[in-house]
Amino acid sequence: MATALRCVRRVPSLLCRSPVTVVRGLPLAPASCPAPLQGGSRQCVPLMLLTRQLATKKAKGKGQAPAKVNISAALVEDIINLEETNEDMQAVIEALKEDFSRNLSVRTSPGALDHIIVMTKDGKFPLNQLGQISQKSPQLMIVNMASFPESTAAAAKAIRESGMNLNPEVDGTIIRVPIPKVTREHRESLAKLAKQSTNKSKEALRKVRSKSVNQIKKFKSKVSEDTIWLLEKQIQQMADSAAAEMDKLLAAKTKELLG
Repeated sequence: MATALRCVRRVPSLLCRSPVTVVRGLPLAPASCPAPLQGGSRQCVPLMLLTRQLATKKAKGKGQAPAKVNISAALVEDIINLEETNEDMQAVIEALKEDFSRNLSVRTSPGALDHIIVMTKDGKFPLNQLGQISQKSPQLMIVNMASFPESTAAAAKAIRESGMNLNPEVDGTIIRVPIPKVTREHRESLAKLAKQSTNKSKEALRKVRSKSVNQIKKFKSKVSEDTIWLLEKQIQQMADSAAAEMDKLLAAKTKELLG
């Protein structure tokens, strides 16, 4: 192992001495990279490319974590926008957080009804754009549909099918929404919904990952196999990190809901 580590430490010096270390297919490096290598080619080679074989052998040992990849986005911007991929993954996480905050609370508040989507003959609208929502008492919410009386039935149906365990009662243009008692069964139902929401978010995350990997594969004939391999590994690491964050959010929300 000591010998292998010494070899890794020597790699940076080899980059400036031997043209053998250059990996074909990498994009040209920016001006901030070291001086041109022998032969006149200015390329910045990530250390991971040169130690891939060593890292693979070491990772096979029991309990050894696989080597991390951290490619500079600037070096591969002509292949894929890694920052955009990361932003798309973070957007999925933020959407899950918003869903947890807005729809999965033990205590139902008027704000929880705001964004329930109502199907009307004129299209889809959030409930708070069609009716005036207020809380009459801790056990009762009121939705006044006087401004759009023709959508009263559709609004009541949307509330009933929202997955919030609500059973609205219609009286003319007034929708009464009794707030259920916080039972253990209700808490468990919300926890199940949190799990379902997390699974849907992970599916959205997989779509982002697949889209990015497919983008990379379009360049197989233009860049080296190692470059493709490293990019796919980097994107997988990003997806794994996002999924781990989702699991933490789910664990925290489940603990909150079950008490």
